[in-house]
Amino acid sequence: MPDAVPPARPHLKFTDDGRRMREVLSYSRRGNRFTPAQQEAWDAHHEKWVIPDEAVDHPDFSLAAWFGREAPLVVEIGSGIGEATAVLAAQRPEVDVLAFEVWRPGVAHTLGLLAEAGAENVRLISVDAVWSMEHLIAPGSLDELWTFFPDPWPKSKHHKRRLVTPSFAALASSRLRPGGSWRLATDWAHYAEQMQEVLDAEPTLSGGVVERWADRPVTKFERKGLAVDRVITDLRYTR
Repeated sequence: MPDAVPPARPHLKFTDDGRRMREVLSYSRRGNRFTPAQQEAWDAHHEKWVIPDEAVDHPDFSLAAWFGREAPLVVEIGSGIGEATAVLAAQRPEVDVLAFEVWRPGVAHTLGLLAEAGAENVRLISVDAVWSMEHLIAPGSLDELWTFFPDPWPKSKHHKRRLVTPSFAALASSRLRPGGSWRLATDWAHYAEQMQEVLDAEPTLSGGVVERWADRPVTKFERKGLAVDRVITDLRYTR
């Protein structure tokens, strides 16, 4: 089956002679131990709100089936513990929010916040977001893309792991509907400069640095950056 979609799990690549290739990913998986509250939230809500990793490899995978409806779609890459996700989704019950997060305790924490906020329009998924954007999200189908405080990979040797690259910018733009927006935020000045340089160079996008998005709540992560005098940069680009 030469036209088969390569699986997202296990996300492996091999050379022609069968040796495993090391991939450059924009994330790393951390420990998966839950607190009692996270375990309670996971047990109560994961079957309904978490898309199992293996589900995306099924040929008949459908986001509409997992959400139980057809609605405008928002993707968040790196939802963390869900502080922004829950607030923004609760404010927008008319949209479906697909949140990518590989840290399972963060997913479990998010489930608790979603339940508290009454935001049932979110589905969480823990597979590679770049693969998923390419294979699961149809061109022109996204209303918005959110990338708040992505891993800055501050060491120069790790910059290749950063999410915002020319190739990903082109892919992300292709998935946005005309008029759809990509909202980003970072507390690393160098990454903010790189983001703007990359996104300014993408011919299908227009935008730049903007005032802080008032709807986006100040999260614990953002407060930590402010506490050490980092400047928060918000960007918005529109297709």
